[in-house]
Amino acid sequence: MFFSIIIPLYNRPVEIKELLQSLLDQQYQDFEVIIVEDGSRNKADHIIDQFKDRLDVHYFFKENEGQGFARNYGFERAKGDYFIVFDSDIIVPSDYLLKVKAGIEKDGLDAFGGPDAAHPSFTAIQKAISYSMTSPFTTGGIRGNKKHVGQFHPRSFNLGISRRVWEQTGGFKLSRRSEDIEFSIRMINSGFKVGLIPDAFVYHKRRTSFAQFYKQTHSFGKGRIDIYKMYPAELKPVHALPSVFVLGLVVLFMINVINLLTMNGIYILSLLGTLGNCLLLLYTIMLFLHALITCRSLKVAVLAVVAAFTQLIAYGSGFISQYSKQLLYPEKKNS
Repeated sequence: MFFSIIIPLYNRPVEIKELLQSLLDQQYQDFEVIIVEDGSRNKADHIIDQFKDRLDVHYFFKENEGQGFARNYGFERAKGDYFIVFDSDIIVPSDYLLKVKAGIEKDGLDAFGGPDAAHPSFTAIQKAISYSMTSPFTTGGIRGNKKHVGQFHPRSFNLGISRRVWEQTGGFKLSRRSEDIEFSIRMINSGFKVGLIPDAFVYHKRRTSFAQFYKQTHSFGKGRIDIYKMYPAELKPVHALPSVFVLGLVVLFMINVINLLTMNGIYILSLLGTLGNCLLLLYTIMLFLHALITCRSLKVAVLAVVAAFTQLIAYGSGFISQYSKQLLYPEKKNS
């Protein structure tokens, strides 16, 4: 089995160096690497040149169109039986390809996805964000862990497809935002066997600040509505939970303000405020304790609470704003 590893790249030369360095250590050696620079201003060609005598690596530069179409560009030039897509901000364990090969052969998969984890070298914020993205107390259960909710949809930071899938589907239809979910749904609807290989994990840096993390997860929330418009059956009640969380925070804030102004003079609002505050405190404590046990670091556990609230608020507000824009108050089309 020969693998073609496809990596779209945009203004991240430092990250691609770490990724390529990790690929040098792969125990399974039958692979090539195709890097597609998607119109970057800060190009990485000088970094890739450092690996050409140690890896079968091919570098291409194209105009910026988005990561989905950059991957298609790589597919068109790939020689492999199987194509593996990585984001540029990951590190690959040395036995990754061995586990992928075993998983494909064991389950007869046409396409797969794998989970992600935090590397010991990651910063405390990166570890906290990694926890938040995989935690059962946030949206981790719907993003493809071992106990994911519903049909598994591979995500593009760690995704593989057979050459036959590429030839029959044509790859990504969307250039950005939820392009991986749309592709996964289309693969499944085309009759291909798609599954999770739980042991084929990668170390995923994701974002290095909470501001970047907010922007990313806000886009995820918007993207869920985009997917709903294309595939209405794919929107489940669980996808709306972050939005319920956001609305609950807004209502609780308003109740607390009214109680403060009236000195708890309205009994029902006072009762609701007390109940809401207790539930929010209980959730925060449970989140903190689970993060502390999982990450084994007090600092990371504290930051994990911040990351979780950032994720839920960003995803939920993105979901609400796109729902309002696309479904409640759609723009009138010009006649």
